[in-house]
Amino acid sequence: MTSVHGDFELTFDELRVVARFVAETADPLLPVFETAQPDDPRPRAALDAAWEFVHGAARTRLQRVTSMDAHRAASEATTEPSRLAAQAAGDAASAAYLHPISKAHQVGHILRAAANAARIAEIEADGDEDAATAAVEQARERATPLLVEVLRRYPPPPRGTGRTAQLMSALDAALRAQR
Repeated sequence: MTSVHGDFELTFDELRVVARFVAETADPLLPVFETAQPDDPRPRAALDAAWEFVHGAARTRLQRVTSMDAHRAASEATTEPSRLAAQAAGDAASAAYLHPISKAHQVGHILRAAANAARIAEIEADGDEDAATAAVEQARERATPLLVEVLRRYPPPPRGTGRTAQLMSALDAALRAQR
């Protein structure tokens, strides 16, 4: 199978572009989780599974299971940054299973890890919003034209009230505005 069908088509090459973007975002966040939870391997396993898919392996149960495990690790995390980092790792693994359905929540599978990275940067900068803005801009610059093309197949995410949701909406708007 070379593509997945739903409301539109997603090729496996496109899924790998999305998974790469999310994995590249989650990779530098992993130490945030591992410092807080050094004995919990679940987010690292999810990130490893994501990279396997990015590098050409078939998407398998491995990505699904490790994604769910990393998200469970996020729910058990002891700090907001470690929760966000584990969630980003889980999102990297689950990107292999991005659904081609026109639902706004699917955008989270593409951009939430980058929003989490921006929120972690803000927290680590003692709440300096400029740190989050810079992280959002870095994510925008890393986004390939193909990633933006895939993103535009989905409706924009709803503007949430939480800080991470706000950052995701800002990144989404910036990417959609690119020409």
